[in-house]
Amino acid sequence: MIKQDTEESATQGGEDASPTVGGMESPAAAKDSLDSNSPKESEPQTPQTDTPPQDQEGGSEGAEAALSQCFTADDLSRQLEDILSTYCRVTISDDASALPNGQSHSPELNGLTSEREDDKSEEGKINGGENGAEKEQKKTQEKKKVKGLGKEITLLMQTLNTLSTPEEKLAGLCKKYAELLEEHRNTQKQMRVLQKKQNQLVQEKDNLRNEHSKAILARSKLESLCRELQRHNRTLKEEGMQRTRLEEEKRKEVTSHFQVTLNDIQAQMEQHNERNASLRQENTELAEKLKKLYEQYKLREEHIDKVVKHKDLQQQLVDAKLHQAQELLKESEERHDREKDFLLKEAVESQRMCELMKQQEVHLKQQLSLYTEKFEEFQTTLSKSNEVFTTFKQEMEKMTKKIKKLEKETAMYRSRWESSNKALLEMAEEKAVRDRDFDALQGKVQRLEKLRRALKVERNELNKKVQNLSGQHSDTRCSHSPPSSPALSHQKISHQLQATAPRLDEADVKHWSRS
Repeated sequence: MIKQDTEESATQGGEDASPTVGGMESPAAAKDSLDSNSPKESEPQTPQTDTPPQDQEGGSEGAEAALSQCFTADDLSRQLEDILSTYCRVTISDDASALPNGQSHSPELNGLTSEREDDKSEEGKINGGENGAEKEQKKTQEKKKVKGLGKEITLLMQTLNTLSTPEEKLAGLCKKYAELLEEHRNTQKQMRVLQKKQNQLVQEKDNLRNEHSKAILARSKLESLCRELQRHNRTLKEEGMQRTRLEEEKRKEVTSHFQVTLNDIQAQMEQHNERNASLRQENTELAEKLKKLYEQYKLREEHIDKVVKHKDLQQQLVDAKLHQAQELLKESEERHDREKDFLLKEAVESQRMCELMKQQEVHLKQQLSLYTEKFEEFQTTLSKSNEVFTTFKQEMEKMTKKIKKLEKETAMYRSRWESSNKALLEMAEEKAVRDRDFDALQGKVQRLEKLRRALKVERNELNKKVQNLSGQHSDTRCSHSPPSSPALSHQKISHQLQATAPRLDEADVKHWSRS
């Protein structure tokens, strides 16, 4: 299917390339027709009127050719960029999005989607068949288990007969049952992990297959585009050669025409000696026209050189883009090979693990059959001791109920005890903090009382001094002494405050000193 898709894409690429080549050849054919018609029209009767139209026609033809080549190169570069943007990405969206030209995706991709759907339907059928086979295998395995149970029960009975008391026998049975449960759970977990790995491998395989098909499509489209570019280069070379030939022919015609006109002028000068002055004027005009023609010819050659350089640059750009596309293809192929090798290694490892797990499963089934046989033998012995076990079970249930009630009560008392301990600790911490604050405040109160008493004594002394000093108004020296005594008393008070209360704040000391 993939080969058919590549062939269809190659044929479509060729069909798409054919109109472009035809479109490129059409302006060349038009130019040839114009060039073939131009000599007939450019046969001059006089040198003064026919030379300028030839130059104008040549310039228009060169401009049309340059424009057509630019358009074709731009179209090819756009096609290459579209192919690279659609096929050279690592992760391509599966939803069908519109192309830049307003067209939908090519039919190759639709074919791939149909192939995917067919593959999915086939895989569903295969999975259905595999499920039926698995069911049949499970039935056969269950029958084998039932047959193998007898052996295991005999072995178990032999081991139990070695034990003396029924309690020991029950403990041995419980241990074996727990071991079997653990082994069964481990096998189930391993089977789930292996199933997940298998699903992941299938998904990765599908993704790699899709990427491979997309890479093949991109390769086919790039090959078709390379062919179109080669055709375009050939047409450009042919057009350049044709233009050079046509320009050489025109130059030869111009030179021959110029020689003919010069011969005519010389004959006219020999025949008409009387009209020398007019002929000289005509000669000067002809010389100026020839200069103009020569200058126009130089300008034309310069324009042609610029066009050739522009084409060379376009060719280099196309070659660089082709080189990039080839490198991208190589990188994608190398990446595909690496991923293929990695997946093969993982598949080998998964197969080996599956074989090991199958061997373990067979071994475990054998053990299960033995244990089932032992269990059946043991059931006969247990039927006799069921009555004793039921009575013991009832007593155990009563005891468990009582134990649960006691556990609930102990949990409640324990929670209450913890909460009360926490409350006591918090209260003790608060009490310690408050005791410290109370002691500090009591010390401050005692210091303040001492200061108050000292201040009362000093106030009484000061009042006495003021009364003694009030009678002595005559003496001027004594008039200045009262303000000095309060200052000294204030200094003494401040010293006493600092000595008695060093732990008080500075603001309190300043307040008492001011008062």
